[in-house]
Parts: sequence; structure tokens; C-alpha cells
Amino acid sequence: MSINFHEEQNKLSYTTRLADQSWIDFIKNHIDVNGKQVVDIGCGGGIYSKALAMLGAKVTAVDFSEEMLKGATENCKELENITFLQGNAYHTNLTSSSFDIILQRALIHHLNDLDACFKEANRLLKKNGLLIIQDRTPEDCLLPGDPHHIRGYFFEQFPKLESIESSRRYPSQKVIQALESNSFYIKTVEKLWEARRHYQNFEQLSNDLHQRTGRSILHELTNDELSMLIQTIQSKLDHQTAIIEKDRWTIWIAIKK
Repeated sequence: MSINFHEEQNKLSYTTRLADQSWIDFIKNHIDVNGKQVVDIGCGGGIYSKALAMLGAKVTAVDFSEEMLKGATENCKELENITFLQGNAYHTNLTSSSFDIILQRALIHHLNDLDACFKEANRLLKKNGLLIIQDRTPEDCLLPGDPHHIRGYFFEQFPKLESIESSRRYPSQKVIQALESNSFYIKTVEKLWEARRHYQNFEQLSNDLHQRTGRSILHELTNDELSMLIQTIQSKLDHQTAIIEKDRWTIWIAIKK
């Protein structure tokens, strides 16, 4: 059963960590966000809205879920340069040609219409504005499991998850084609191994997995299946102490023509 982003019990699911330094460094190396008007579409718990605001951006954070926005507002309550609004990737209800940068992180795999999403992004951006898309392609997701790439063990244990994951992930070329057909040109396409979380011991990782925190794919498993998966991962990690979990992402940076 897929995660319901509108349920109150899930409102803090995407607020429990900070953006990793590897992501912050990537942004700083590619884009100057200081003082810029930035929209974070599909902001979830506000993790990356917060990171952008701390880099000096003026952030408008948009999500379709009222419950997610409640969690994000709490997560970012100490920052004054973030505004939260309810809307979706197809209809943000924001003013045309008003923003310098748009971030769509971990968004497009939830969408079935890339054209409508990128058309709306184009409408929002000023001329030569930047659209940053970060998501995992099927190839990113299905890399083998190892002590850092914990997600790979999900598919080794339960091959049924492979088809679910592959069916909702876009190949890079399809993303590029949709961008180009909506009046963007590609500035760069890069891979990023982003640390998801640092765990002091396996117990912390186990608790995170049991709660399915920030991992929508695990909502496809029953509680018994999830327990089996966690036992398998524990045997794979062979009593490691500190664990750094990483995911490989594809990042497309496109410029509005």
C-alpha cells in the first residue's frame, strides 16, 4: 500500500533529517542562490527548503499535502525567509515569470505527466531561470546493495519491488526530452551520491526502516515482510557500528529559453 501524504500520521515523515553537506556543496558549486527567488515544488517536510533558505535564498515552498506543509512549517519555524503554500506541480497558484530558480527534488517519480509539470515550471520562471530536477532513474535505484547503498538490499530481498520502482522512475532521456519540448535547454546532467543519514549503530537504522521514514517504497511491504528485510540487512552489514547510508541521484539542471 503506497504512502498517503495526506494522513496526519505521515506529516513528520520527511522532516527527520537535514540536507547532507554533499548536496549543499553541489548546489554551491553550480548555482548562486543567495538573494534569489526560489520555489521548492514538492517540498515535503521542508528539508531542502530549509537548506536553500540557509544559503540565503528567498524560498516559496509548495506541496499538495496540507499535512506535509504542517510538518514543514514546524521544521522551518526558526527561518523567516520561507513561505509555505499549498499547490501541486501542475497548478502551483504562483505568479508567472516571478522566480529565478525552481527545485523539484524527489518529485517527478510521483507524477504521470512530465509535460504538465515542466510547462508550469516554465511559466513560473523568469527568462534564463534555472530548473533543478533531482530524482533517481531506474538505473540509480537498482544498483546492488552494499553497506552504504542500503536501498539496493530492498530489491534483492523482494524482487517484486523492482517493477514497482522501475515503473515510477523516468529514464534520463525521457526527462531531457520533456524538458526540451517545454522550452528548456539542458545545462548539465550529473550524478550525485548523497548521504541520506548517518547512523551511530544498526538499532538506529532499524528504527528508521521500521517507521518507513522517507522511504515511500517500503509502504509496499507488509509489516512481516519489512521485518524480514531488516533482518536480512542486519546480516549483510555484519555488525557494523557507524553506518552512512547513501543514495545515487541524477540531477538535471535546465535553463528556460
